[in-house]
Amino acid sequence: MCCRLRLGASGRIEVVSPYDAVTWAQLRAIRPRGQWRQAAKCWEFPLEAALALAQLLAGRFPIEPELQQWLTWLRQPLPPLPPHRDLVAAAQLELPLADGRSLYAHQRAAVRWLLARRGALLADAMGLGKTLSALVAARAMVRLADCRLLVLAPVGLHGHWRAEAAALGLRLELHSWASPPLELPPAGTVLIADEAHYAQNAHTRRSLALLRLARHPRLRAIWLLTGTPMKNGRPAQLLPLLAAIDHPLARDQRAFEELFCQGHWRQQGGRLRWQADGASHLEELQRLTRPLLLHRRKQDCLDLPPKRRCLLPVELSEAEGLGFQHRLERVVDDYRRRAALGEVRRDAEALAVLTALRRIASDYKLSATCDLVGELLRQGEAVVVFSSFLHTAGMLQRQLAPIAAGCLLTGALAPALRQPQVDRFQAGETPLLIATYGTGGLGFTLHRARHVVLVERPWTPGDAEQAEDRCHRIGMAGSLSCHWLQLGVVDQLVDGLIASKAERIELVLGAKRRQLQRRQLPEMVRELLAQW
Repeated sequence: MCCRLRLGASGRIEVVSPYDAVTWAQLRAIRPRGQWRQAAKCWEFPLEAALALAQLLAGRFPIEPELQQWLTWLRQPLPPLPPHRDLVAAAQLELPLADGRSLYAHQRAAVRWLLARRGALLADAMGLGKTLSALVAARAMVRLADCRLLVLAPVGLHGHWRAEAAALGLRLELHSWASPPLELPPAGTVLIADEAHYAQNAHTRRSLALLRLARHPRLRAIWLLTGTPMKNGRPAQLLPLLAAIDHPLARDQRAFEELFCQGHWRQQGGRLRWQADGASHLEELQRLTRPLLLHRRKQDCLDLPPKRRCLLPVELSEAEGLGFQHRLERVVDDYRRRAALGEVRRDAEALAVLTALRRIASDYKLSATCDLVGELLRQGEAVVVFSSFLHTAGMLQRQLAPIAAGCLLTGALAPALRQPQVDRFQAGETPLLIATYGTGGLGFTLHRARHVVLVERPWTPGDAEQAEDRCHRIGMAGSLSCHWLQLGVVDQLVDGLIASKAERIELVLGAKRRQLQRRQLPEMVRELLAQW
């Protein structure tokens, strides 16, 4: 093994060294402390340890050029930023924009809050104008610190970012989460990461790319934007975002997981594996993250018309019930046959069956969905329908075509064609838009709708909330009715799971003060199968 120092994928220093008792003892004494990464066969240190490493290993370990450039920049830091009051003054919060709009009070507060922090997580609810708030703050940084603005956002939202930047006379560089830049220019950069929950899994390529940019020596500020920083209600999802803004809690991953994620060693497959997918001490997590995480609800900031949810039970005829049970039995039998052959894991049966149940239930709710939407359309209402399944969305469009030529907004549609579909609906050219959660629930404004129909719910409360809040936004003309179709215990189980996760999230982001008692999903599904 060749000894060397290199720059890791997440922006940390990696020390590649074969085992040597003296060298390894010296590396263990380095502060800030490093960790041995068995998978990568190297030691990993934060950039702050660069000077100590250089003194220890100078002349013995060559430094790769990429890391050498970062170390040079560390020795030549950027000039300090102007005082906060000067940045706020440069933001010109009271002046109207070029298109005549003015910032709301909560947006002006968000700008001041961002300008006071070099790393921050703006987690306001969907529809509160996080994009515009971040751009106004970034404009002040560009004006006074002569830095570049880089935005990382899903490609489907690039048009929205360009339009908002044009209203501010601001130039920006847009990148998608699929192709983030590797380097930043020497002059300095303000980085805004939109839909930052895309980086909730610390092991994905896009999460590592975000962390690399967040640790770049030429970064002026990093502001993360997401209305769902814990989409699934697990503190482990918050950890990569906290690491990106350099929150002290994220500097010791193991300690974070032990305290907030119920981290523990568990025997699995004959081996000990570290498990950290639980949740604990959520009120303490909220208290400690509050300085760098701003979360406000719509009812706290705006006087919007009300949003109400309606649960609509779907009843099956005897023949339909037998058909449903037959399809489920086929799925269970096929899964157990494949498990016996070793093609799938035996212990994953509960989740596989639940996924099949949701897909089958979606098909059996088509008729009730068409009846509900058809009646709303005949009353002259504008309706948005969400489904988890592409097949269901397509079937609904075809079956409702005699009443309205609805727009279809799914992942099968090219990103460049998605905003025109939204524009057609918003302009009143069609009263119906049918979307999948992953596409229609992301970043679009659909406030013309007075009714939103959720055929089934996604796994996470964040996705359900995002879908509804595409319509419940600034500029809506009246109240919003959210219709949740519910077919038997299957949907009741998922909806209960969503409510449980939402309570976890509220404990961290909001002001709830009570303990949760949450059962594991596989356990609930096994009970369901036993009762079937």
